[in-house]
Amino acid sequence: MYRVEDLHVRELTPLPAPRAIQQAFPLTDAIAETVYAAREATKRILRREDPRPLVIVGPCSIHDPAAAYAYAERLAALQLEFRERLFIVMRTYFEKPRTTTGWRGLINDPHLDGSFDMAAGLQIARELLLRINALGLPTATEMLDPISPQYISDLVSVTAIGARTTESQTHRALASGLSMPVGFKNSTDGSVQAAINACVSARNAHSFLGITHEGQSAVVKTRGNPDGFVILRGSKGRTNYDAASVAEASAQLAAADHHPAIMVDCSHANSNYEYARQEQVWNDLIEQYRHGRGALIGMMVESNLVEGKQAIATNLDQLRYGVSVTDGCLGWEATERILRQAYAAL
Repeated sequence: MYRVEDLHVRELTPLPAPRAIQQAFPLTDAIAETVYAAREATKRILRREDPRPLVIVGPCSIHDPAAAYAYAERLAALQLEFRERLFIVMRTYFEKPRTTTGWRGLINDPHLDGSFDMAAGLQIARELLLRINALGLPTATEMLDPISPQYISDLVSVTAIGARTTESQTHRALASGLSMPVGFKNSTDGSVQAAINACVSARNAHSFLGITHEGQSAVVKTRGNPDGFVILRGSKGRTNYDAASVAEASAQLAAADHHPAIMVDCSHANSNYEYARQEQVWNDLIEQYRHGRGALIGMMVESNLVEGKQAIATNLDQLRYGVSVTDGCLGWEATERILRQAYAAL
């Protein structure tokens, strides 16, 4: 008989069930309160019941849990200081979509060596989320597949669907079942309508293939998630953080009978992939808030302990502490400066 199955599969490695990892790294009452309160605050911001901007700030991707926690300790202090005018959530991205190839994030390859020890990656991610939430600092991440959320979603307050996956039926169905607000980025070609369509799709019920907490394959049947919003991140041809672009996207959302809620990603194409230009975008958005926020509900910033980025070295001991291994990030001094300036301006 001809072999017709698994022709290009090298190995199948079973993972622990989500329940096993959750029991090893359990949710506490205090952390559950942090997550719940942050989700409710985000919903109020989406509904215009809370005037504060939702600020999602943190590393482009997390590769060093120790550095990420050190960053979280600093951000938690600012979150407490600025809480009356800014609602700050830490960006904790563990999975990275790649245009072609590259490091795919801490969950997929926690040792940064191509070993893809995903069992360890899921445990490391969950433990770090627990520690950050224990500071009273809520977290946000991107959901990249329908399996990993079962391991960590109880510790996430806001999530995003990326520009490369906004049009994916699987991700729209996944978003319809998530327990927190979900932002959809405009597609890489700049299409905001794709993100709006995703919001409309996700607020409806879906069924998709996933897993139970015991690790069994299952049909996941959802109720629909009404708390979707659009994230403007620019495109290859243009930026879309200006007031006219926000107003245009707001009108498109209204035409789709969806509440007008728009976040702006200060990084990616809106900064022309020049990390320092995020500050310019941020300042423009703060001015928009001061002169009438319209549909604007917040900003996303890529920030780390040290500015810039670095390549993943063959010798991992050569990696510089606190420097991104994916997109370039603002350093801590610039991050604190823009947050303080926003607090004063608002």
